[in-house]
Amino acid sequence: MIVGVCQVCLHLPEGHSLKAKRQVLSSLKARLVQKFNVSVAEVDHQDLWQRTTIGIACVANETRYVNQVFDQVLKVIRSNPRLELLDSKIELL
Repeated sequence: MIVGVCQVCLHLPEGHSLKAKRQVLSSLKARLVQKFNVSVAEVDHQDLWQRTTIGIACVANETRYVNQVFDQVLKVIRSNPRLELLDSKIELL
């Protein structure tokens, strides 16, 4: 069993309130869960309007599959015009 964890730091340039930030994150999390069957949670910077860090977890039986899922997840995040990807880090357990 392979457990993959991806930590993604994001900037929300249009975030003018915590409510606006939550709306963008809620939409992103729902899309990632539905499309890739991963777990997603906000893990840092909960009190900042324009910055967040999310954690994404994926469990599979092959390392290659986990890497493919995370590549696709990052591609979806990069394609969202309301988000700016600052940093990402992938760990396999």
